[in-house]
Amino acid sequence: MATVVLLGTLDTKGEEYSWLRAQLEAAGCEVVTVDVGSFTEDAAADVPSSEVASRSGVDVGPLLAARDRGAVMDAMGKGAAAVVRDLLEQGRLHAVLAVGGSGGSSIAAPAMQALPVGVPKLLVSTMASGDVAPYVGQSDVTLMYSVVDISGLNSISRAVLGNAAAAAAGMAVAYERRTAEPATDDAPLVGASMFGLTTPAVD
Repeated sequence: MATVVLLGTLDTKGEEYSWLRAQLEAAGCEVVTVDVGSFTEDAAADVPSSEVASRSGVDVGPLLAARDRGAVMDAMGKGAAAVVRDLLEQGRLHAVLAVGGSGGSSIAAPAMQALPVGVPKLLVSTMASGDVAPYVGQSDVTLMYSVVDISGLNSISRAVLGNAAAAAAGMAVAYERRTAEPATDDAPLVGASMFGLTTPAVD
């Protein structure tokens, strides 16, 4: 069954993620929750924040004690990247969905960028209407503007998050189907970069 990984700060966005989980399950997907919250832990998460922190390669304890939010978010992003790569290798990730403001997006983005091109990655963010380069990087992250702040559920957020859940479910099903089929194209690949005057040569 197609599995969507819900990646987010469950300590502050628990209501939204519970709602998203219900939407995804209603769409026929399995769900794995990964808590990247910094200062509290959601015991119901499939991958708790303590495990994410331990995978970061950073001793998060002193950072938490110092309330160094920026350094903690950076560490949690690294830990989340390690977690989602493992889930992909285990066949337990066919799409990843995250929602958040600037903080949650800054943690989710490195995790999404760590996944190969073609793995569905959807980030619903308040930051999606500005400079999105830090959130996309060189990957195929799909951004959706949240329109309203991710702070509880209302008529607008339900519409946006409902579309996000439907999109993630559809992408997960398609990705699972695609990766279940044996590869038929074993030809070597050649990478070619186009920039300005080089475009005609590459064409």
